[in-house]
Order: sequence, then structure tokens, then C-alpha cells
Amino acid sequence: MARSEVHDQLDRPLKDLRISIMDRCNFRCTYCMPKEVFGPDYAFMDSEELLSFDEIVELATAFAHLGVNKLRITGGEPLLRKDVAQLIHRLDGIDGIEDIALTTNAVMLPRLAQPLKEAGLRRVNISFDALSVATFQQMSGRKTKPEAVIRGIQAAKEAGLGVKVNMVVQRGVNEHEVIPMAQFCKDERVTLRFIEFMDVGQTNGWDFSQVVSKKELYERVSTIAPLRAQEEDYFGEVASRYAYEDGSNVEVGFISSVTETFCGTCTRARLSADGKLFTCLFSERGTDLKSDVRNGMSATQLRERIRSIWNLRADRYSELRTNESAKQRKKIEMSYIGG
Repeated sequence: MARSEVHDQLDRPLKDLRISIMDRCNFRCTYCMPKEVFGPDYAFMDSEELLSFDEIVELATAFAHLGVNKLRITGGEPLLRKDVAQLIHRLDGIDGIEDIALTTNAVMLPRLAQPLKEAGLRRVNISFDALSVATFQQMSGRKTKPEAVIRGIQAAKEAGLGVKVNMVVQRGVNEHEVIPMAQFCKDERVTLRFIEFMDVGQTNGWDFSQVVSKKELYERVSTIAPLRAQEEDYFGEVASRYAYEDGSNVEVGFISSVTETFCGTCTRARLSADGKLFTCLFSERGTDLKSDVRNGMSATQLRERIRSIWNLRADRYSELRTNESAKQRKKIEMSYIGG
């Protein structure tokens, strides 16, 4: 396939597409989909509002022509979407796509990990914010126990999938779980990513005082064993990566969108479950591509439409964020945009 890379106003290439395939979730995590807002009467999307698998493949193919080589399937909880392995199989067949990952809470992985691996999925990023029952249930908003996530981690490993654990750390809520989670992932030989509590959306009650910084997290984890910085794997890598210097070669990383921003190398676009393109996680609005597809826009026209959007991109919200601006900006919810 002839690829034609596209760059934005800050010369950042388009390399990574995150595709939300479901706006619903079986958890109610406080930093993403708090149950006080997303209650029993919340109006989620009807099935006809969601992009079909055909439409997702058509759009992903257009993005691949423009230089995208990595796909991340997100939600909501993407494993709630029926026949997701079939979608993975079709995406894996797109010329130019080199890596497909999926973000999940892992509860459904014992049943789905093997079919997903066989379909072409390479990796899973598993959201796991606490090992203790009380804190896990407080953060997930459900009565599910952390053992359900641990069973999902084991199933993914047994299926041969790469596994990363993502832990959002919120001061006064789960910061006491940092060392236990780091030790757990080290013992399991699973990569851990600590994520600073971010101001995504309007409903998670974000305040800078609740952010546990990368510096503090690094200092805590270093008490387990000294850490050695790892070289960047690729341009636009989000996490600052380290390995324990005790011979285990287990990796731990820190995603510091608040205290050490990485806007300058951001190569990621996001496609919502209803087909809107967002050029930043903290966007206020997106561009409707679903209507373009459903109105019969040609493949060439679709590529040029995406190219024109990315060419105009100048987002660098995290670099400009202040505590006050974070509260005033009307940002899209994480459960909608896909994280």
C-alpha cells in the first residue's frame, strides 16, 4: 500500500489511532464513569449510533494510508461489544497495521483472551487500580473483587498476549496501593504503568491537589529496587520507562500528563464509538466521520478529509493547563472518547 504520511501544525505525524467501539461499561470507575452520573437511567448509544464493523475497518484503512501503524481498541469496555474478535481479525488484515492492542478491565478475558489472540490481537492494557477489596470496589464502583481482574491477567498471559497493567493513582484514594501493586506486577513479571490522575471530562471531580506526581511515584517504587531508565522505543512514546536493577528485568513506567507533559511528541488520534474524530484526549468537540462514510464518501475523499483535519491540528492542552482552566474547559468524557 502506498502510504502518504501527514503532519500537523507542530510537525507531529499521525501514527496511532485509538478506536472506541462501545460507550458502555460494566464498571463505574470514579475517574472515568462515576455511578452518580452514569446511573441506571443514563442514555447510552443505540446500536445504530455505533460505527459498524464495516465502517470501523473502512476508517482504519483510511488512517493506515496516512501513516497510522498502531491501533488501540477502547471503550467503555470494548469486550462488551459482541464478536469483537471478528473485528480484530479484520483490522489485522489491513496493510500497514503493525500492532493492535486493546484496553480492558479484564473481567471478560478468561473467556475471550484466546480467541482475541488467535484473531491477531497482540497486547492488552488492563486497568487495575487497587489490590485490596475495599479500595478496588470504591474505585470501580462495583462489588466485583480484584481477583476477577487477576484471573483476566492470568488468562491473557496464558493466551500469549502481552500484558500491561494501568493504575490511575489518586491522592487520598488509592495512593497506599502503589507499593503493593508494584510488587504484585513485579512478581507476576507484568509491566506496570502508573498514570497521574487527569482532568478528562467534566464528571470526575479533578483537582490538582489529588494528583500524585511521577516524581513521588518514582521515589516510592524505587524502595522496592533501584530503577534504571530505558531508552525510548519510538517517537511519541507516552510512558517514561524504567526497569528494576535487581536482575528481574521487569519494567515499570509513568504516564505524567499533568506534571511532565508530552504534547510535543503526541501522534495519537481518537475515534469515538459514534464515529467522531478527536485530535486530543482533552478535546471539546470532534469531527463527524460517520456521516461521511454513511453518505458514500469515497476512500480518496475520506483520506483527504482526515488529512485536512490533522494538518490543522495544533493541540497541546497539557502544556497550557492550569488548575482553573482545567475546571472551565468543557472536555469530552473519557468513557466517550476512549482514553
